[in-house]
Amino acid sequence: MNERVSFRTIKDEIARRIGDKVWPPGTLIPGEAALADEFGAARATVNRALQELARTGLLERKRKAGTRVALNPVRQARLSIPIVGEEIAALGQTYDYALLTRTEHAAGPADARRLGVPVGRPVLAIACLHRADGKPYQYEDRLISLDAVPTARDEAFRAIGPNEWLVNNAPFSYAELSFLAAAATEAEAGYLALPAGQPVFVAERLTFILTRPITHVRMVHPQSHRLRTII
Repeated sequence: MNERVSFRTIKDEIARRIGDKVWPPGTLIPGEAALADEFGAARATVNRALQELARTGLLERKRKAGTRVALNPVRQARLSIPIVGEEIAALGQTYDYALLTRTEHAAGPADARRLGVPVGRPVLAIACLHRADGKPYQYEDRLISLDAVPTARDEAFRAIGPNEWLVNNAPFSYAELSFLAAAATEAEAGYLALPAGQPVFVAERLTFILTRPITHVRMVHPQSHRLRTII
C-alpha cells in the first residue's frame, strides 16, 4: 500500500471521472475498500476524499446504500447558473439564439491567462448572440477547456447555446464572478447594434471542477440591462 497517495489526488481523479461522465449522474461508485485497493491508499484517505466531494455536492453518501454521483452534481449545492432563454422567457419575451463562431484551437497566451490553462492545451472558442423579441439581449464570448469537458468537442452548439449545454453536462465545484461597466469593443457593438465605444454591462464567470478550470465566459449586455437577484 502506498501511503503517499494523498486524498487530494484521489479526490481530483474521482471528480475527473464524474466530469468526463465515466460515472454519470446517479451512478453507484465503487466502495471505499475497492477504491483503496485501486489507488493503493489507506481506506481512511479514500473516506476523506469522498467526504470532501460530498460536501461540494458532487457525491451523495448514504449509510448502507453506498456512494452515488449526485443527480444534479454540485450545481444546486453552490450556485445556480442562470439559463439565458429562461431569463428572457421570465420577462415575457420571445427567445432566439444564434451561433456566430465556433473554433477549436491550442490555447495561446491570452487564452491561457483568461481560462487558467497551460499554453497549448485544446480549447473551444464560441461566440453567440441571444435575442429577446428580436433585439440583441446578450453577446456571449466563451472559452471551454477541452481537457475538462472533452464531450464539448462533439457538440455543434447550433441548436443549443453553450451556457445551457454546460449547465446540463459539466458539473462544477465553484465559480468566480465579476461584474463591470465597459466600453463595447467594435465586435461587441456590431452584434449588439450599438455605436462603437458605447457603455455596456459585462458579466464574466470562470467555473471550476475542484481546481481545474472548465469555462470562462464574457457576457455583454446593452447598458439598459438590469441584473436581478434574490438574497
